[in-house]
Amino acid sequence: MPLKKIQMKSVNSRIAVIFFVLLFSSTITRAQEIIKDSVIAPVKKIQSNERQKIDGIIATVGEYIILDSDIDKSYLEISSQGGSIKDITRCQMLGKLLEDKLYAHQAIQDSVKVTDAEVKGMMEERLNYMVGQIGSLDKVISYYNKSSEEEFRSYFFDILKEQKLTSEMQKKIIGDVEITPEEVRNFFKTIPKGELPVFGAEMEVAQIVTTPKVSAAEKQKVIDRLNGFKKEIQEGSSFATKAVLYSQDPGSRSNGGFYKMNRKTAFVKEFKDVAFSLQEGEISAPFETDFGFHIIYVEKIKGQELELRHILLTPTVTEEALNEAKEKITLIRKRIEDKELTFEEAARKFSDEKETKTNGGALINPKTQDTRFELTKMDPSLYSQVSNLKDNNISEPVIDMDEQGRKSYKLITVTNRINEHTADYATDYIKIKELALKEKQIRAIGKWFDEKIKETYIKILGDYRDCEFTNNWVKK
Repeated sequence: MPLKKIQMKSVNSRIAVIFFVLLFSSTITRAQEIIKDSVIAPVKKIQSNERQKIDGIIATVGEYIILDSDIDKSYLEISSQGGSIKDITRCQMLGKLLEDKLYAHQAIQDSVKVTDAEVKGMMEERLNYMVGQIGSLDKVISYYNKSSEEEFRSYFFDILKEQKLTSEMQKKIIGDVEITPEEVRNFFKTIPKGELPVFGAEMEVAQIVTTPKVSAAEKQKVIDRLNGFKKEIQEGSSFATKAVLYSQDPGSRSNGGFYKMNRKTAFVKEFKDVAFSLQEGEISAPFETDFGFHIIYVEKIKGQELELRHILLTPTVTEEALNEAKEKITLIRKRIEDKELTFEEAARKFSDEKETKTNGGALINPKTQDTRFELTKMDPSLYSQVSNLKDNNISEPVIDMDEQGRKSYKLITVTNRINEHTADYATDYIKIKELALKEKQIRAIGKWFDEKIKETYIKILGDYRDCEFTNNWVKK
């Protein structure tokens, strides 16, 4: 449950708990994703509370065990991410590991489905990232003290499956938790005035985008290539291998184009329509979306859920088409500068970006679903484009490239600036709602832990039984 951290001068103890729980939870997960050369060498085990260390098993949750070395690995992983371990005791770290094991244990009891294909996809994505950080697969294997790639993959598979079970169980617990405006209002009223959070400086940004037109000939080249892939796959080639080698979708390329989806999954309509029209084992004809051209292969149909693979190719944009897009947006800028129309009117009339044109070009912060962007958390590329703009000034045409390598031109303007300020219910409703919802989710999780700890076999050994845990792990 990631929570967007906000700058605060002071905050009451309840909100402080929210931040600590969520930040601590996410830090340990993220720490497993980045490994640097500087931390490959063994590190000294970290002592806290001057407890005597116990070798071997220190706790059991259902069918899961926790080793004393698991705590040291968690410390090492947080350090490798650049996180501070100064104030995290061994008891706190064990508490977090106990939580993860209980989530995974209960997920199995509740028949939460995690497929091997999903885990293998996660593994390839993580491995590619780790290899990029360290430099080679051999170094990654060495870091985990494994003797072979096969041994490492088996070990890493189990770790990732447990993480996925934990994640899915968390989603299940809080999935139905909602917050009403009245609950948000009551939450805000309980915060003493002197302890209201202080939100950092923010800005609202709008843009106009012109996309180069792709010729019919370039589109046909891509369609022919996808039809060629389809024929080769039907003759025995691997769809997953083709996706790894050729797909231009960065979100699925590394795991062979794999996605699991249902009708509520946030994919574009055209993609869903084709996916749900296919039978198990069938490959679609090439079809177009805003992202380019696709083919889909449905591996499994499980009720209302599909497991599929896809390949995305984007047509090449000619230099001539790119120049035409730049010329078009330059003329749009001149018309705005000449007061023929406002930026908002120009966005609605001329912008090629569907997501923003109906809002007059206003950008939505993907983390908050609000129009505000906190300066300290703004994407660096966006910040560099707007940091020197004065209010209502318009940037020169800026060339932009998305993750698929597609180029476009855009104009950017700052429509509003909000200085650092103490939280106000009306002005900052969305942020306050987020805090109130997180608190309610934490209460739901707390209640879940209370219930499941009572009915699950849990044993903690040695000096760790003296730890002061947030949850009643020792069942005193």
